[in-house]
Amino acid sequence: MKTTIASALALLAGCAGYAPTQVAVGNSETEVVQSMGPPTSRYTLADGQQRLEYARGPYGRHTYMVDLDAQGRVAKVEQVLDARHFAQVLPGQSRDEVLRTIGRPSERAGMFRDGQIWSWRYANNDCLWYQAQFDAQGVLTSAGYGIMPGCDGPNDRTPSR
Repeated sequence: MKTTIASALALLAGCAGYAPTQVAVGNSETEVVQSMGPPTSRYTLADGQQRLEYARGPYGRHTYMVDLDAQGRVAKVEQVLDARHFAQVLPGQSRDEVLRTIGRPSERAGMFRDGQIWSWRYANNDCLWYQAQFDAQGVLTSAGYGIMPGCDGPNDRTPSR
């Protein structure tokens, strides 16, 4: 019984830092790191301020971005693996611009002529993931939704006739 309780407490402690439930606008960077652990990446935004990435992959379906103001305090917290943020990923952007927008991908695959395809898992019910194709210079040539490999397809339970 004690082992079961200890295991349950350990599991809960491990999940506590998954989502930024304890992070609020105005918190310091130190408070964010205490709550969520070290960021998976850090980006400098166009205005010089910092964005902390908390990617919950490669099999997780959420990436949280924590934007810090000039004083190092939280200005904004958002989950970026969703249609609204995917719509901001546009052909012509660099790899760095895509990373600042939606964070690191779940998978990276090489392709013909030294290009790459990056893929992000995200929360949805249709076995989709978001993919971006880059040329050899690291410029985004196309992006969109695709069927995730190993998935059984849409959750359509209508019998075939």
